[in-house]
Amino acid sequence: MAKKKSCQNVRNSRVFSPAEKTRWRRIGDDHTKAQKEPFSNRKLGSSCTGPCCKSKRKEMMLSRRVPLLAAAAALPFRFAVHSANQFPIPKQQLPRISFHPQNVAVLCSSSSLSQQSETENVDYSEFRSQQGNLKPGLYLVGTPIGNLEDITFRALRVLNSANVILSEDTRHSGKLLHHYNIKTPLVSYHKFNESQREQIVLKRLKEGQIVALISDAGTPGISDPGMELAKLCVSENILVVPIPGPCALVSALSASGLSTHEFTFVGFLPKHSGSRRKRLMASADQTATQIFYVPPHKLSQFLDEASSIFGDARQCVIAREMTKLHEEFWRGTVGEAKGIFLIRQPKGELTILIEGQTSSKAEPPSDSELEDELRELIASGESLSTAVKLVAGRTSTSKKTIYSLALKKFGKQLQVEDDSN
Repeated sequence: MAKKKSCQNVRNSRVFSPAEKTRWRRIGDDHTKAQKEPFSNRKLGSSCTGPCCKSKRKEMMLSRRVPLLAAAAALPFRFAVHSANQFPIPKQQLPRISFHPQNVAVLCSSSSLSQQSETENVDYSEFRSQQGNLKPGLYLVGTPIGNLEDITFRALRVLNSANVILSEDTRHSGKLLHHYNIKTPLVSYHKFNESQREQIVLKRLKEGQIVALISDAGTPGISDPGMELAKLCVSENILVVPIPGPCALVSALSASGLSTHEFTFVGFLPKHSGSRRKRLMASADQTATQIFYVPPHKLSQFLDEASSIFGDARQCVIAREMTKLHEEFWRGTVGEAKGIFLIRQPKGELTILIEGQTSSKAEPPSDSELEDELRELIASGESLSTAVKLVAGRTSTSKKTIYSLALKKFGKQLQVEDDSN
């Protein structure tokens, strides 16, 4: 097997002219001098030009370019060139990118990047600013509702700069802070200790501290703890600052396909059946889109009651697992949803939207139709007065007319049942 010739071997292999000897002598001297120092410290283009050094020089140039190519592939959206009508991002506000040899191969060999690989090498501790940049007060910070990438740079800066973070569930929020390398201490703040924590938090705020409040997901104070603390701070003339972020009701509404001109956010319904039905009756009369938060184990109960009050023909949208891997938007009528989800049990918190009542007035129902509806409600266990309210809420007939009809048809029957009991 032929031995690969070095610069010195090539020079001694044949007879050269004086000019060639001078040239090869210079190359050999440069090669000998260059070999005395580590290759990584040599200046490219100024060391030996022999064939044994060219291959090393190519390898070194490639190794220097690979991290830059990996950075461009991994973070195309963070370092895009700004156009003439955009403001450039200050250099000190950009996240620091650190590259390691074990990560370069992954970034270069993978054709598509996962959500985790886009952020795993970003040092978000650079978002920590001097506390003087933030005024003392209560900061309501919106957090992701499922996808960790939905948090904003401003939210990260506030969470890093705060003296303490109030959290609905410290174990749940700890995962978010760990993902972004945030070391601010966590203090539990939920509906069971909200009243006890208020004075302690108020004392911190009066001392000039920065307090951040987060919920498990979404915006604090929206069907989550935070409303009472915000009211208390406002009454004490303490600064309250909203840090906008993800919100399930807005996300669901924007993608629902229902009217967004006017909507009513109801949130979680009351636990008591009577209060729950009254709230649904009030929603059924409105022309605005109605938005509810429903736990998965109460979906069947909600659809049963919504079907009897809203009617089976109303359009509805059921959104679940938003921003997550198994995100789903189910669309259909209330009656169709009642039949489908009677068998199927979805997982995860649900956001349900029901279209508002149409503005066109329907023809008033006949006495026989009203009688049938009253009979059905009374048979299901409703009192006479409740049945009258429910029927009046679903029709254009006045409550007084329906009540007179109910007394005429069912008054004696109910009186006999009361006497027998």
